[in-house]
Amino acid sequence: MDKTTEELLGIVSDWSGKFNGAYNIRENGACAGRSSSENIKIESMEGKPGLEIYIKPGTKGETVYIPACVTKGGIDDLTYNNFHVGEGADVIIVAGCGVHTSDGHDVRHNGIHRFILEKGSKVLYKEKHIGTGAGQGAKRIDPVTEIEQGEDSYLEMDTIQIGGVDSTFRKTSGKLGKGAKLIIKERIMTDGEQTAKTDFAVELNGEDSGVDLVSRSVAKGNSYQEYHSKISGNARCTGHSECDAILADNGRVNAAPELYAGDLDAALIHEAAIGKIAGEQIIKLQTLGLTEEEAEKKIIEGFLRG
Repeated sequence: MDKTTEELLGIVSDWSGKFNGAYNIRENGACAGRSSSENIKIESMEGKPGLEIYIKPGTKGETVYIPACVTKGGIDDLTYNNFHVGEGADVIIVAGCGVHTSDGHDVRHNGIHRFILEKGSKVLYKEKHIGTGAGQGAKRIDPVTEIEQGEDSYLEMDTIQIGGVDSTFRKTSGKLGKGAKLIIKERIMTDGEQTAKTDFAVELNGEDSGVDLVSRSVAKGNSYQEYHSKISGNARCTGHSECDAILADNGRVNAAPELYAGDLDAALIHEAAIGKIAGEQIIKLQTLGLTEEEAEKKIIEGFLRG
């Protein structure tokens, strides 16, 4: 691996020279390192670029890392990763992505992830995205996530776009069975001329299934963001969608949450709030010795931590 890849790995997946667990490192469209464990097997996908990750039933306390980095302009990287999570397993999946270009050529990573969670399984999924490098080359990350949750399974997704990504389209869909729970926490910051679009579509098909979608974003400079979510309650279920956005400079945000109740006992709610940082918040921090710029930075950091 080159130095840029190692630096990106440290940012998006806490790489410190090694991973403690099963892992696959993707660098510029190819495998740069792979290791399975006794309970987690990572295999190359047949017929497509990507991976089949098999997590044995009952696996507890293990982490699997699948970071991807693109460090050369002119690369349009596409990968498919399928996660097969066995019954009763309880694991962490770390799947960060970094793109870098300094040679004037565009660079893009498109990861298509599919989660298949069996009965009673539990997954914490962590994903960080970042773009680095100078020059005119555009840095793009366009993740697609498809989720199928079996009875009483639980998936929590914690996703964050740190910065430096010129454009992103984040598309997530899910189908939940009886008693399944899905939690998604998204945090995005854009600046300059950057754009970010998010599209969630979740079907609550099983009784007592539930979803909680929470998006927090900051649009600075001349950047533009779109947020769309659709929760379809097709059984007795609970669904919540929340979009909170802060505007700075000339930033713009379009939020469009949508609910569909296809069952009498579907309990669904959505919230959306967009606005600038309140002046009294900045003044309060300035009384503690911070400049206006430092105060705004502190407020944004706290907001994105949620």
